[in-house]
Amino acid sequence: MKRFIAFYFLFLAILFILFYADTNPLSAYINDAQTSLTLALLKLFLEPSQLKGIDIWINPYYKIIINHSCNAMIPILFLFAAILAYPSSLGYKFVWMLMGYLIFSLVNVLRILLVVYFVEQEGGRGNFYWSHDFLGNAILMVVGLSLFILFIKTSRGSKPL
Repeated sequence: MKRFIAFYFLFLAILFILFYADTNPLSAYINDAQTSLTLALLKLFLEPSQLKGIDIWINPYYKIIINHSCNAMIPILFLFAAILAYPSSLGYKFVWMLMGYLIFSLVNVLRILLVVYFVEQEGGRGNFYWSHDFLGNAILMVVGLSLFILFIKTSRGSKPL
């Protein structure tokens, strides 16, 4: 268990430095690409006049801005660090990281759409904080924990390298 925790924090630091922090061109490219993917998926569900650039207009006076902190990279990297730290084969880890990436990308779009829905309702802007900070983050945490638990439960036959 101590080994897992040590590797988890090591991998988390490495992943955040390489793929999230504004420390290198690769992280900037990955975050821009992930934000673009999120916006492209949102475009499928929002009214054409609602999505302008990185802004989702709720009404003429209020918008939600989709930037790097909204692109699901943070929960994706937390999951990746946990998967990398757990003793299992590299191939198995890669499959679960790919599945986790795809699932988190879709769940993140659902999370943003829920926030938009609740902000559009009566109560408007006041609904943003609880729908984003509580409901949205709870959804991401439940999905991340569920994916990691499934990864662990199904990895028993997989040999570590």
